[in-house]
Amino acid sequence: MLLWAALSTLFWGLISVFLILILLLGLCVRIWQRSHPWDLQHCSTDLTGKTAVVTGANSGIGKVVSQELARRGARVILACRNREHGQQALAEIQAASRSNHLLLGQVDLSSLTSIRSFAQWLLHEQPEIHLLVNNAAISGIPQKTLTPEGLDVTFATNYVGPFLLTNLLRGALQRAGSARVVNVSSFRQAHGYIDEEHLTGAGGPLNFNQNYDCSKLLLTSFTVELARRLQGTGVTVNSVEPGIVYTNIMRHFSWIYRFLFWLISFLTKDPKHGAIPVLYLGLAEELDGISGKYFSNSCVITLPAKPARDPHVAQSVWNATVRLTNLDKMD
Repeated sequence: MLLWAALSTLFWGLISVFLILILLLGLCVRIWQRSHPWDLQHCSTDLTGKTAVVTGANSGIGKVVSQELARRGARVILACRNREHGQQALAEIQAASRSNHLLLGQVDLSSLTSIRSFAQWLLHEQPEIHLLVNNAAISGIPQKTLTPEGLDVTFATNYVGPFLLTNLLRGALQRAGSARVVNVSSFRQAHGYIDEEHLTGAGGPLNFNQNYDCSKLLLTSFTVELARRLQGTGVTVNSVEPGIVYTNIMRHFSWIYRFLFWLISFLTKDPKHGAIPVLYLGLAEELDGISGKYFSNSCVITLPAKPARDPHVAQSVWNATVRLTNLDKMD
C-alpha cells in the first residue's frame, strides 16, 4: 500500500508539473504572438472615401479585417461564398463599426464563372478599388477533388481564384491611383512545391494536406510576379503569413483533427491578433511603394520558400494559369 501510494503521488506530481509547463508555454506563446513591432492602435490611417474588397469576410481574419477597415471609414465590399453567412457578418460588422458603407458580394473562389460574375458586378458598383485583400482559403479537402470546371478545389480557391479576381480588378486598382493588394499566405508555403499540373488534379504526389501548402506557395509566387508586372502603376502587391490562427479553416478535416486543433488552441492566435499582420500590409504608411515582398506574422519582411523567388518558375506558372482561366482570350 505504501509503495502504491508513493507511486500514485509521484505520477500525479509529474502530471501536475507537465500541465504547469504546458500552461507556462501557452502563456509565453500568447505573449510572443501579441508582440508586434507595429501597433494597430497607433496607426492613424484614414480610409474615408476609399474602397476595399475583402474575400472570406464572413468569419475569421477576413471579418476582423473588414471591421477595422470599415471603422476607419472605408467602403468595404464583403466578398463571401455563402450569402446567409455574409449577411449575418455584414450586420455584425455594421453594428460594431457603425458604418453604413458596407456592401455584400457573393463569390465562390473555386468557380471561374462565379468570379467573373462577381467582378463584373463589382466593377459596375465600384470603378476604383484602393485595397484588395485576398484572404479566403480552404484546407482539409481530399486531394484531386475537382470543380465542375476541372480544377482542383484547393488550388482553385487558394490560388487560381485570387489570380483571376486580382487580374480582373487590375484596371480598377490602377484607376485608384494608389492601391494595395494583400495576399494572405501561410508559413506552410515553405512545405510545398510547385507543379503546374496540380491545378487540374494531376501532377506529383502530395502528402497529407500538402495541397494546401503548395497552393499557398503558388499564391506567394504570384505575389512576386504580379508586383513585377505592376511596377510603375501605383499598385503594390505583398503577401503575409498571419501565423497559426484559430478559425474555422479546419472545418473540412475529420473530427479527430478538429479536436486536436481545439486542444492546442491556447497556443494559437485568435482572429483579432491574426488579422494584425494583414492590416499592417493594408494600412501602414511606411509600406508605401513596397511591393513583391513576403512578410512574417511579426510584420517583418522575410524570404519565402526558394521556388517563390524563382522568376522563371513564376512566369511559367503565370502563363499556365492565364491559359486555364482564359485570361488570354479576354485581353
